[in-house]
Amino acid sequence: AHNLTSLRLLGSVGEPINPEAWRWYREVIGANQTPIVDTWWQTETGAIMISPLPGVTAAKPGAAMAPLPGISAKVVDDDGAPLDNDASGLLVLDQPWPSMLRGIWNDMDRYRETYWQRFASEGWYFAGDGAKLDADGDLWILGRVDDVMNVSGHRISTAEVESALVGHPAVAEAAVVGASDATTGQGIVAFVILTGSATSDDALVTELKAAVSLEISPIARPREIHLVPELPKTRSGKIMRRLLRDVAEGRELGDTSTLVDPTVFEAIAKG
Repeated sequence: AHNLTSLRLLGSVGEPINPEAWRWYREVIGANQTPIVDTWWQTETGAIMISPLPGVTAAKPGAAMAPLPGISAKVVDDDGAPLDNDASGLLVLDQPWPSMLRGIWNDMDRYRETYWQRFASEGWYFAGDGAKLDADGDLWILGRVDDVMNVSGHRISTAEVESALVGHPAVAEAAVVGASDATTGQGIVAFVILTGSATSDDALVTELKAAVSLEISPIARPREIHLVPELPKTRSGKIMRRLLRDVAEGRELGDTSTLVDPTVFEAIAKG
């Protein structure tokens, strides 16, 4: 065992951390004492933009909480209108900040199109991420908008469904994608790794679907749950949902060169 008593702060970056993983991180690594800063930022922002302040913010498992001093962020709908609390929308930065990106080398058009075109009339930076404010006004990052599913007209974040699945004691890890569905527009398809003590059977799959319905809404009930031994990840630990979407829709796999283990799909097929 390692001596972790010298740790003063625990950081989280990249994909949104689900509440179950947050609690494990604090309990096992932080001994229920070390603060966690669940940060949101991008290479393009040049600095951390949204994060709890250790010793100041009463953190919530899974929430990025609030913009740092000097940073202004909003959650808006597709038309740029501010959303009420608990409604999922788009994360924008509506004021300049000191470390902001000023261009892409030799490609200013791409810079404008990628980050500024969607809300050009408002002059807002669009991060490409979904977010929501909870009942207390605290900010939750929902992941890339490409990972926000539209099920029967309802916006549902992959992170929300994954968190509900991982909250079940039989689930070690989960990845969720939206697959084309003739009735609902998109159907929720989950790929789940079970804990070592869990038993893989149809009854458990039914139980997991019910758990998601109870935790979020019946609308969020997965259409399919696949029990798999591994998930496709990049070298930085990010789940390649794009490739899982290919699997869910029966398409030929796209580029797998960035995966740690490109053979993972053989295991998924067998699973």
